[in-house]
Amino acid sequence: MREFNYNRIPKELLNTETINMVSAIHEYKGKQELFIEIKPDILNHLLEIAKVQSTGASNRIEGIYTTDERLIEIVQKKSEPRNRSEAEIAGYREVLSIIHESFEYIPLSPNIILQLHKMLYSFHPTTDGGNWKNNDNVITEIDLSGNKSIRFRPLSAFETPNSMEKLCIAYQEAFEKKEIDPLILIPMFILDFLCIHPFNDGNGRMSRLLTLLLLYQSGYIVGKYISLEMIVEKSKETYYEALKDSSDDWLAGQNTYLPFFRYYLGCILNSYKEFSEHVHYPNKKGITKGERIRLVFEKHIGTLNKKEISEKLPGISQAMIEKTLSDLVKEGYIKKIGSGRNTTYSRTLNKSGR
Repeated sequence: MREFNYNRIPKELLNTETINMVSAIHEYKGKQELFIEIKPDILNHLLEIAKVQSTGASNRIEGIYTTDERLIEIVQKKSEPRNRSEAEIAGYREVLSIIHESFEYIPLSPNIILQLHKMLYSFHPTTDGGNWKNNDNVITEIDLSGNKSIRFRPLSAFETPNSMEKLCIAYQEAFEKKEIDPLILIPMFILDFLCIHPFNDGNGRMSRLLTLLLLYQSGYIVGKYISLEMIVEKSKETYYEALKDSSDDWLAGQNTYLPFFRYYLGCILNSYKEFSEHVHYPNKKGITKGERIRLVFEKHIGTLNKKEISEKLPGISQAMIEKTLSDLVKEGYIKKIGSGRNTTYSRTLNKSGR
């Protein structure tokens, strides 16, 4: 049976790149309280956006979809789910909410994980919710020719309950000793959780919810305001590559955590960078709202729509955004692409290529 020991850090995890990433995250965490002292309405706006983005993104990664309008209604509890997909989205909303509100009082244990999983399916009647898998499962992949093959074989259903007990104990022991940085422990725990694959369904969504829980408990609360799940969704191919590279030879205990560890650090660091940009725009003295919108394009590569600009600049009205976009198009600083609801904008390169 696979054993777990988080009291020893694999040497390959501590290289120049990862040490620099951990240090940068620590620096952002140190500024976190200062960030949070900005106007409450801006933080509340970011929080509400992140709830919708996190719920939508984490479910879309698993092929669970609804419209943007329905997603917002469900997350804001303005409508009941109408089908299975929306029921699973509503379940994610419930687990995310309890983690946001009560993370300090949710100890990591197999029973707690089962309770959270049951809540994940609270709007969708199924015997899977709140129970470990009852069948051996495999993770498959399909090549370009459509051929399906087994990529990874997790632990058996028989081994799962005992392994989850050992996994949680190993993490808690290392966490309570405070000798190893939680930024190292958390990705290792999440990888092992995914490799056990303890449920018949919902493993990916539970892994992302547990990531938030453990980060919050370690003082890294950026996921409340910037959707980590959306960052994972936008880099989904890289996520699966890192998971594959780190799960090879996992059953034999010969795997390397490095690819998954590096990927997770990157997601956390990117979320803090984005949070910093959000909270600095409103506080920057001497800069007009129009200049803030211009700055968004200066720092962004690719296209943006009005909704994305609004999310980046909470507190600036839609009317102001529309007026500024019109002015920037006339000026030639940005160009308009498409029309109607599909309209996006991108920065126009000048003769110097800037």
